[in-house]
Amino acid sequence: MRLPLRPARTSVVGTAVLLCAVLVAACGQMVATGPGAALTLRTLDPYGGDRTAEGAPERGGTLVIGNDREIISFDPTRQNTNLAATMVYDSLLKLTPDGTAAPYLAASMTSPDGGVTWRLGLRDGVRFSDGTPLDANAVIVNTRRHIDKAASPAHVFALRISAMRALDPRTVEFVLDGPMGDFPVVFAQPMSLGTLGMIVSPAALAQYGDDVGSHPVGAGPFLLANWVRDNKMELVRNPGYWQQGMPYLDGVEIRPLPDTESRYATMANGDVDAINGGFNTELVRASADPNLRVYFGPGNGGVLNYFNFTRAPFDDRRMREAAVAAMDPNALGAAFFSNQLIRAQSLFDENSPYHTQQATDAWPTYDVARARQLVDTYRAAGGDPDFVYTTDRSSVPLGEFVQASMAAVGVKVEVRYFDLAEYAGRVLQGGDFDMASQIAAFDHPFPGISRVYTTGGSSNFGKYQNPQVDQLARDASATGDPARRTQDYQQIELLLNQDVAVQWLSRSYLSTITKPEVKGIDRYITRDLFVAGTWIDRTQ
Repeated sequence: MRLPLRPARTSVVGTAVLLCAVLVAACGQMVATGPGAALTLRTLDPYGGDRTAEGAPERGGTLVIGNDREIISFDPTRQNTNLAATMVYDSLLKLTPDGTAAPYLAASMTSPDGGVTWRLGLRDGVRFSDGTPLDANAVIVNTRRHIDKAASPAHVFALRISAMRALDPRTVEFVLDGPMGDFPVVFAQPMSLGTLGMIVSPAALAQYGDDVGSHPVGAGPFLLANWVRDNKMELVRNPGYWQQGMPYLDGVEIRPLPDTESRYATMANGDVDAINGGFNTELVRASADPNLRVYFGPGNGGVLNYFNFTRAPFDDRRMREAAVAAMDPNALGAAFFSNQLIRAQSLFDENSPYHTQQATDAWPTYDVARARQLVDTYRAAGGDPDFVYTTDRSSVPLGEFVQASMAAVGVKVEVRYFDLAEYAGRVLQGGDFDMASQIAAFDHPFPGISRVYTTGGSSNFGKYQNPQVDQLARDASATGDPARRTQDYQQIELLLNQDVAVQWLSRSYLSTITKPEVKGIDRYITRDLFVAGTWIDRTQ
């Protein structure tokens, strides 16, 4: 069923007037420097700092982080973004910049037969913070939860396991339903992408059941000490941490600061030591501030609009193409990206080996006349092109831009704004939208593509389906041949553009912004932090 249309938030008087209103709104976030401004944003230590150049770590202190949302749960089988998850659990394996998964909390991951059988070797003596051993049985118990819970973001990957057993207390054997060269990556992902690598104490699972998300017990560098929701979370050092001499910090405090302006102000004023930057405005300003340290890499995917394929009008390709053709990237950059838009026209960055010019050529260009023609054709066939656009409260200029752009081609758009937590849960996961904005960024194709663009993917919120994409994603994951994998991903990129599966708006601006005295930053492109080696330099 379509969402009922209510009077639009901003009245449609004329495109020129509306675009001026959008630019004014944008100026409240960042003073624009003009349409011809040079792009100054660049990749800056995307995976963290150079530890050899930062000096000898100092012990002590509490790191205060401003997060862009409240954490929902510590349960790895529940879909959510949890900045503290790596701090409490660590990860069995860890992604390297080249996309492979290396041992971390675990000691090894090998396959004796080309990817059907995998053996996970655990470190000797690792214990959960409750004193119980992180052994083969703990891994099996946790993996079984992902298999049994269809809502788990790692469920689709766990289902590939046809059998698992403990060969000994420190070795787990997994037998898959077919070859999967990328299987180790599933043990290295952030919680939000679906991971089998964050292990909860079985004793805690027995004690708390499904409420373990509020009572996490892991083997990471910190323990949850206090959690006042929508206020702050306090973590303290794990005295029994498996990495000798770590963590260096006494504790970590995480404050939910969903308002972009307030979050950045706390960073600029020195009220917090670091923030998880989610938007362009934070990154632009921080990059120009010599008193702040920025970690950033745009990755692939990025900022996009989901189309809801399950209902009109975007179940019709004509309307998806019309939406893309109606929106001027230059005006979008001025309206929402501080004239610092890192443009996206396809799944992969232009420098990626998985990108092809053929995919770019298949993407609709900005063409108001073409958009209006498509809308008129759709309306003449009996369709109603008007729709509801949903986004978060930090993205008012984006909502107004979409509204103004579609008004110019004869489409009435109502914009609805939500707090991030409600937006992620009720709107996106509930499929309660016609078109919705989201950041779907990733550094490496697996499992990002499966998660967002294949049938049943945990973040395929628009319910896009193409059997060819599904098969190519499976083939790319299974093969050990890099050339074959590259061809598969190139074909996926082309199909997504031909289908107009989503609307690419920009690459991602997910960043970590810190005071200069914060050292030892270790991160993923997605902003997930490994803080065992983080420390505060008191000499600065």
